Amino acid sequence: MSQVSEKSMDAIVSLCRRRGFIFQSSEIYGGINGFWDYGPLGAALKRNLKNAWWEDVVERELPGPDGTPVSVVGLESTIIMNPKVWEASGHVGGFNDPMVDCKESKSRYRADHILCLGVKGQAEGGQIYAFLEGDDDGIAKARKKLEKYVKRDLADEELDTCAFMDLSAEERAITVGPDTKEVGTLTEPRMFNLMFETYCGAIRNEDAKAYLRPETAQGIFVNFHNVVDSTRVRVPFGIAQMGKSFRNEVTPRNFTFRSREFEQMELEFFIHPDEAQTWYDFWRNERYRWWQAIGLAGDNLILRDHDTAELAHYAKNGAGVCDVEYKFPFTAPGYGELEGVAHRSDYDLRQHAEHCGKGDKWRYFDQQSNERYFPHVIEPSAGADRGTLALICEAFTPDDSRASKVYMNFEPRVAPIKAGIFPLVKKDGMPEIGEKLYKELRRKHVVEFDVKQSIGKRYARMDEAGTPYCLTIDGDTASDQAVTVRERNTQSQERVALDKVAEFLDEKIGS
Repeated sequence: MSQVSEKSMDAIVSLCRRRGFIFQSSEIYGGINGFWDYGPLGAALKRNLKNAWWEDVVERELPGPDGTPVSVVGLESTIIMNPKVWEASGHVGGFNDPMVDCKESKSRYRADHILCLGVKGQAEGGQIYAFLEGDDDGIAKARKKLEKYVKRDLADEELDTCAFMDLSAEERAITVGPDTKEVGTLTEPRMFNLMFETYCGAIRNEDAKAYLRPETAQGIFVNFHNVVDSTRVRVPFGIAQMGKSFRNEVTPRNFTFRSREFEQMELEFFIHPDEAQTWYDFWRNERYRWWQAIGLAGDNLILRDHDTAELAHYAKNGAGVCDVEYKFPFTAPGYGELEGVAHRSDYDLRQHAEHCGKGDKWRYFDQQSNERYFPHVIEPSAGADRGTLALICEAFTPDDSRASKVYMNFEPRVAPIKAGIFPLVKKDGMPEIGEKLYKELRRKHVVEFDVKQSIGKRYARMDEAGTPYCLTIDGDTASDQAVTVRERNTQSQERVALDKVAEFLDEKIGS
C-alpha cells in the first residue's frame, strides 16, 4: 500500500462523493461550512466503527492490569442539559479560542491557525503575508505574493515563517490576510466561546438560554451517582457513551477532520486515586492497540505523550496525557489526533459536587475498604468522524492493475459491505441461485445482490466500496453447486461450495 502522504486528498474526497461515503450537508443550497452528511456507504462504515468500539469497550470481556475483567457500563445522556453543568465544568467561562476577523473579506479565523510569511531581516516598511496552517495552496499563494512584492524570486533560506499570534502590533499592521490584497485588515485576536447557544421554551431570554453540549463527558460525570446507585458496579469501573457534540469552530477545515457537529466515543473510567498510573498505562496501551486492530496498523499511526505545556487544567501533575494520532494526507508529514487518553484526576466530580451543593456528601463510599473519596478518572476520548476519515484515508489504495484504479482496503470487520453476489449473466437460472444465496447470507452479514452491467464493472464498484469478497454465480454453479469467490486485495479467485459460503464468510469476517 502507498504511504498516506502520497495519497491525494482531492482524490479521496472525490471517491467519497462518487461512491456515497460523505456528502456536503445541504449541498443543493450551497452547503454549510463545518457540517457533513454520511451517504449509504459512509453511514455503514461509521456505524461499524462505533459498533466495534461499543462491543470491545462495553460488551466484550477485556482483562485488566491484574487479569480481572474490566467493568464498563453504558449511558446515553441528552444533548441539552441544565446550563449549570457547563458553568461547573468551566466551559461557560473558559471554553474559548482566539479569533481574528478580516475587515475586508469578512472571514473569521482561529488566530492560532494563522501562519505568516515574510523575508528575514526585511527593512521597515515591508509586508507580511498570512495563510492558514495546513493549507499547501495557501502557503504557495503567500510566497507568490511576497515574491511579487519584493520583485524577485526568494530562496527558501530567505523566508521567515511565524505564527500570527507571535507578531507585534506593528507587524500585524503590515500583514496581508489570507484572502485580501490590503495590509492591516486582520483584527487583534479576541476570545470566542465555542459553544452553540439555544433556548428552551417559547420565550427567548437569559433564563431560557441553554447550550448544545461541546462534549459527552459531562453527561457521564453528572450521572456518576445515578449509575452507582442503580447498578452493582463499584470502583474501578467505567461509563461509556457515544453521541453527538457541537463546537462552533471558527475555521472548520480538512474535510470532516474539524467539524462543527461531530460524534464522540468516550469512556470515563473511575478509579482509586492510588491506582491512577496503573490504569492510565493500561488504557494508553489498550486504545493504541485497538486502533491498530481495526485497520490502522501501519506507520501512519503513532502514540504521542503530551509535554507539560500541553496539559489541560484537569491533568496537571497527573499520571499522564497522550494522543493516538494518525498521519492524514493533509497533516503529513505530521499527525492529527484520533483519540486522547487523559488522567483527569477528580476535577470534574469535585466541580459538580461543589456547584450542585452536595460537597463532600458526593464522595464515593467504598464498602470494602470503608473509605470515602472522589474517584479519579482515566478518560479515553475518541472521535467517530475522525476515526471514519482515518479508515477511509488508510484504506484508499491506488492500483493501476484494476478497472477502478483504486480499491478501499478496509478491515472486513468495518467494511460497509461484506460481500457482493453477482450472477454472471441474467439467464440459465443464475439470478435465482444468486438471490437465494443473498437471502441466506444477509441474515448475518451485509451483502449486496447485483445483476447489472458487466462483471468487471461490478467488481470495480465493489473495489471502491471496500467490499472484501465478491461471489460469482457462473455457468458451472448449477452443476457443481459452487461459486467463484474473488478476494478484493489480491484479486485471487477460488471455488467455494454453495453450502459452505456462509461458513466461509463467518470465518473470514466474523459471525
